[in-house]
Amino acid sequence: MTTEALTAVEMPTATTLFTRGRIARSLVHQVVAGMPVRLLYPDGTTVGGDSCGDGDASLTLEVVRPSALYRRLEAHPKIGLGEAYMAGDWRAAPGTDLADALAPFAARMGSLLPKPLLALRRIVDRALPAATRNTLTGSRRNIEAHYDLSNDLFAAFLDPTMSYSSALFDRSRPLETQDLVEAQHRKIDTILDSAGVGPGTRLLEIGTGWGELALRAAARGADVLTITLSREQQGLARERIAAAGLDDRVEVALRDYRELTPATDGRFDAIVSVEMIEAVGEEYWPDYFATIDDLLAPDGAAVVQAILMDHDRYLATRHSWGWIQKHIFPGGLIPSLDAIAEVSGRHTGLSVTHVNAFGQDYAQTLRRWRGAFLEQWPTIEGAGFDETFRRKWEFYLAYCEAGFASGYLDVAQVTFRPSPGPRR
Repeated sequence: MTTEALTAVEMPTATTLFTRGRIARSLVHQVVAGMPVRLLYPDGTTVGGDSCGDGDASLTLEVVRPSALYRRLEAHPKIGLGEAYMAGDWRAAPGTDLADALAPFAARMGSLLPKPLLALRRIVDRALPAATRNTLTGSRRNIEAHYDLSNDLFAAFLDPTMSYSSALFDRSRPLETQDLVEAQHRKIDTILDSAGVGPGTRLLEIGTGWGELALRAAARGADVLTITLSREQQGLARERIAAAGLDDRVEVALRDYRELTPATDGRFDAIVSVEMIEAVGEEYWPDYFATIDDLLAPDGAAVVQAILMDHDRYLATRHSWGWIQKHIFPGGLIPSLDAIAEVSGRHTGLSVTHVNAFGQDYAQTLRRWRGAFLEQWPTIEGAGFDETFRRKWEFYLAYCEAGFASGYLDVAQVTFRPSPGPRR
């Protein structure tokens, strides 16, 4: 393991000195009892998998270093599992898909532990670090930490559209048989249709990605301002737009949404934002929706594609720090649809007019990305990423896939329109 990896994965602390992980081990054994997942220990002992048939190893997790795994889980319950995977303390057994093995846990996320233990959440939960607040400077740091890793890294596992958000598949055909590029274009076109984007439309996109939505909007005849905080994304998006001969219709600006005003930028016929709200942070959701409200023309439409969780899970987790926030998306928070409706209704004159949810499509999208990531690993590794990084991203993609496949997470395109009457 590299020095960088050692600093990224915390070792168990003195809080486990006396228990040595025994409490965590006991709880994990209770959790897997009755689940279609078994744990395989180095001595050949197995635990769990009660609903598996005899000899069925389709969902088997190998515990490579039991002591390290359980001490990590005791020290940092919401972070320890992922860090243990990064460190190689456990892995999916041959023939077991990691996301499939994680899905039963995701499906029972709210009831994995007894209620008395859930009541002690505040004791073990870690507060969100102040350093990852999404201030104007904090947002840039948070975005750079993920999206500026390397354009080549993302190009290695994304499809040629460079779309890093859920595709939208044709429900009349088996998902696994469909082309990902076609499904990504269907997602983008559905957003543009919902926002009424066509010839002469003045469109604002909050969160450029690598420019595919801006390209398709400009090809429809729209004039597009698309903003990002990632210099890597801005550079490649500009190259792709210029190569398509559409740079006269698209401006790719390195700007924060809070820096836009009607006085300096005018109003837009349509505003779209694809899976960017998760990086805004609860503290700044009112500013985010107020900006959309201020910049949207009275007869315009806005479409926000958002990753979602149930409202009770959002309320239970919104103030605690987890593995995804520490290692993948600093400053990130997934909202609920209720939270979006409440915040936008309280702080703006916008009304939700339509919700198109397609969470299972995200599970399929993530499975495609993970397969491509692992297939392309020799190329990615050659660009300077180490084995701990590989395990981190494999866990990240599988963990998210399990969330969508189980229904713990969802994704939806939410359409807003200004309410009748004077603007606020």
